[in-house]
Amino acid sequence: MKKEQVLYGAIGLLAGLLIAGAATVLVVNKDNHSMMRMIGMNTNHSHRQEAINHNEMSMAEMTEQLNDKSGDDFDKAFVEMMIAHHQGAIDMAELIPARAKHAEIKSLGEAIVSAQTKEINDMRQWQMDWGYSSDEMMQMMHQGH
Repeated sequence: MKKEQVLYGAIGLLAGLLIAGAATVLVVNKDNHSMMRMIGMNTNHSHRQEAINHNEMSMAEMTEQLNDKSGDDFDKAFVEMMIAHHQGAIDMAELIPARAKHAEIKSLGEAIVSAQTKEINDMRQWQMDWGYSSDEMMQMMHQGH
């Protein structure tokens, strides 16, 4: 009987370690904030920093970020978020030629890439004109993004 208890205990321990390992991989690889909060990790800082990664934010989160801003702070944050939003649309539209079936979708994709590339370039110019340029943004521009 003692051997069975040890065996079941070892199996339980291994199962627990596997589950914990799998959950950790999901948290790390999927940036799952709700799961991270569930296991006691503080995720508030990642969405509250000025140097936030806007590509990972939903539109609702972006809008929420703008609610308490006005003037230069609003303009700077809005332009940063819109550049990220437009770049996301371009990235999606660039998938269209190889994957879409309908000509209408293909035409829409071309229009999105054209219009939003121009708007990104306009907004980047505004950032430079208004002194909103950051070192990170300048590095991205030099890399052709």
